[in-house]
Amino acid sequence: MYYNEDLLFYTKDLFNYFSVQKESIRDFIQKEKEDYILNVGQEQYIDYLFDKNKVNTVNILENEIYAEEKEEAISSDSLPRHFNVFGKQSFQKPVLYYTIPIEGDKGMLHYRPSSFYSVFPRAYITNNKIIKRFIVFNDNYQECEKEFHNFKDTLTNYIRNLNADIESYNSNLRPFIISVFGSRKEELLKRRALKSGLTIPIKKNNDTPKTFSIPSPQVKKKINIKPTETESNFIPDPTLENGTYIDILTMINDMGKEFERKPSVYNDKGEEDLRDHFLMLLEPHFDGSATGETFNKSGKTDILLRYDGGNVFVGECKFWTGAKGFLKTIDQLLGYLTWRDSKTSVIMFVRNKDFTSVIQTAKESILTHENFIKFVDQKDESWFNYIFHLNGDKNKEIKVAVMLYHIPS
Repeated sequence: MYYNEDLLFYTKDLFNYFSVQKESIRDFIQKEKEDYILNVGQEQYIDYLFDKNKVNTVNILENEIYAEEKEEAISSDSLPRHFNVFGKQSFQKPVLYYTIPIEGDKGMLHYRPSSFYSVFPRAYITNNKIIKRFIVFNDNYQECEKEFHNFKDTLTNYIRNLNADIESYNSNLRPFIISVFGSRKEELLKRRALKSGLTIPIKKNNDTPKTFSIPSPQVKKKINIKPTETESNFIPDPTLENGTYIDILTMINDMGKEFERKPSVYNDKGEEDLRDHFLMLLEPHFDGSATGETFNKSGKTDILLRYDGGNVFVGECKFWTGAKGFLKTIDQLLGYLTWRDSKTSVIMFVRNKDFTSVIQTAKESILTHENFIKFVDQKDESWFNYIFHLNGDKNKEIKVAVMLYHIPS
């Protein structure tokens, strides 16, 4: 077989490779059309660039390593000195070919990691396989085996160092993309004079009902309605500032935990009664929407924060009836939404004894919804944040917080 060894982890600089990658990403975003940057679903676009530019680690497939023995004509030039062979001759000798299958990009084996040693391994690379050749002299197979394990130990150490650098790069890649994309979008919005913010003030509450046992805010806050452009004429869409969104969800979560702590007080309540407890808690803390009533109800179970005819926050409250009912609740919630980047919450009251099983079912079933984009993070044991898209438009992304509370009957 053809065999020509390369010097591994030496010829290319890994740090320089990462720098070039980042500049390429920056250039790619800068060259996007303005309308595309302003209208694209941000989470999906960032995921796309991350998946496109992340670097896969290299891993040895330990269980698939194997060796083959062949007999070859070995030139006297390759014989050890103690053979005392003079002149140009060849001898038939057994040769062991050790094959180490790997997963990942074989090209990364040529990059020098930030930590390296005085000796660089040599081997032949082909089809995601590392092949190392050893000539068996004096039928000393044990010596070949020892040399192979020394080679493999060196290889493993280099791959470990390489992967450490790759994982560090990947962990910083998404924040880098978000920063570059955000700067580009911010620049375009300023250029089009669409950065004006619409705000709804929050008043400090000193009269929160004691029933709720939830502390009043210590400082005044503002609901910042940030504009996000639509496809037609770039009219700013009012959206809820993310910090205020988290404040709202935190209050809902505190109230939900209160339900759980005092089941005897709340277990006979219906959906509307429990919803009204949320409204009574939220309304005094957030003041100044265009409707004159910051949080209001429309229908039986929803909690709405409206602005200029659109819903910037929707909370939908339901009792858990299974995965089918859960997904139907999400459908109902999505039907309320008109604005890009709306913030929402699905609040499920669970009477089932096996609360853990319900949480798992919710986490699994939500992935099947046709509007699902991605899981974002988990804020509490039963509070999960997701990204969905509006019906009929994958670029109009919305945030959906799924919050489950155990109220056994």
